Amino acid sequence: MLASIRVAARRSLATNLRTTTASSSSLHCHAIAPSSPPTLSSPSQTSSWPSHRRRQHQNQQCYHTIPTVLMPVKTIDVPTMGDSITEGTIVDIPVGPGDYVHEDDVVVVLETDKVSVDVRAPEGGKVVEILGEVDDVVDVGSGLYRIDTDAEGPPGGGGGGDVVPAAVEEAPVVASDPAPAAAAPAAAPAPPPPPAPKKVAQAPAAPQLPAMESVTTSLGNRPERRSKMSRMRQRVATRLKESQNTAAMLTTFQEVDMGNFMEMRARHKDEFQKKHGVKLGFMSVFVKACTSALQEVPAINACIDDATNEVVYRDYCDVSVAVASPNGLVVPVLRNTEHMTFADVERTISLFGQKAQDGTLALDDMSGGTFTISNGGTFGSLMGTPIINQPQSAILGMHATKMRAVVDGKGNVVARPMMYLALTYDHRLIDGREGVTFLKSVADKITDPARLVFDI
Repeated sequence: MLASIRVAARRSLATNLRTTTASSSSLHCHAIAPSSPPTLSSPSQTSSWPSHRRRQHQNQQCYHTIPTVLMPVKTIDVPTMGDSITEGTIVDIPVGPGDYVHEDDVVVVLETDKVSVDVRAPEGGKVVEILGEVDDVVDVGSGLYRIDTDAEGPPGGGGGGDVVPAAVEEAPVVASDPAPAAAAPAAAPAPPPPPAPKKVAQAPAAPQLPAMESVTTSLGNRPERRSKMSRMRQRVATRLKESQNTAAMLTTFQEVDMGNFMEMRARHKDEFQKKHGVKLGFMSVFVKACTSALQEVPAINACIDDATNEVVYRDYCDVSVAVASPNGLVVPVLRNTEHMTFADVERTISLFGQKAQDGTLALDDMSGGTFTISNGGTFGSLMGTPIINQPQSAILGMHATKMRAVVDGKGNVVARPMMYLALTYDHRLIDGREGVTFLKSVADKITDPARLVFDI
């Protein structure tokens, strides 16, 4: 009798365990989804297995009934911004987590040593997370932000949260105080004072100077403010200081008579613009004059390779032109100016100027360059000493054109439009003879533009 009771108890315990295991298996069926389905076995094949082996097989079959669900959240990486650019600084985040952006909307603005880069949304979606903050330095290829591309846009179709202006509460009108009562009648006039006795005239006393300690000067309000240097400004400062520490810079000056070119420009500028669709300015004649002089004096177009202690002579002319932009000075490059016409130069400079204002200059537009022209005359500069743009060996500075009294070839004193030119060159490579010869050749070609036509 005792043995039969024990057998019944064991069977009841086994039945409870199977029921508990099956319930647990049904819960796991909704949570686990492996990558590939198992090989199923028929009931006849599993009937001879032990009970725990059959339960394990049933659980595995249940686990593989749910397919894998792919998440629509994408991570957008920091884009490639040039061969020599490995990192950038976050300077602006126009949107935040939870904002909906459309395709091509700006999500993050990065600033590099040379340009600002707008990182845009590849497709519409809701911003999940920004993987950085303003002023953080991020590496190229690292994650920048995450976006849910399956999120639905706002009903109105606008991106981000629209700012609803708060209702302006009207201030209660406060009744003005009643007019004060009429003033009391004026008091009776006082009797006139008795006449003062006459004083005896005395010698005037010497004027007394105020004591020094009693003189005070009011300085007024003297506020100060600070702003963080942009990454581009920091890079410009570093490059300029490196140039001063590297090159043995020497500046030579020359004056040039702009009268003949200005007269030629006045005669043909309308016809030039009508044919080529661009205005005829001063930069084209200076670029062509410098290109011709660079071919005459190759050392100006060369550079020093400090790693090998060799001089690299370039048989092509890539002239960098300094252009002002809202974010600072940029220097795009005119490629192979020896093959360009006046119209090509003016058209390319106009394109670079527009890109600089729009902030769309690419790194390829500013890389390289064998010689630089800086036109400080547009801001009224009369004379200056430009700094070489490394690794170049020379830079030409243009200045303002002013009417000055000069002596012409016949000995007469006449007023002519004159400009000072400044050539800063690296004295390690360029001797004074070569520097002066180059600058004098440029001045002669500007003074008599026919030299450019006849290549003399």
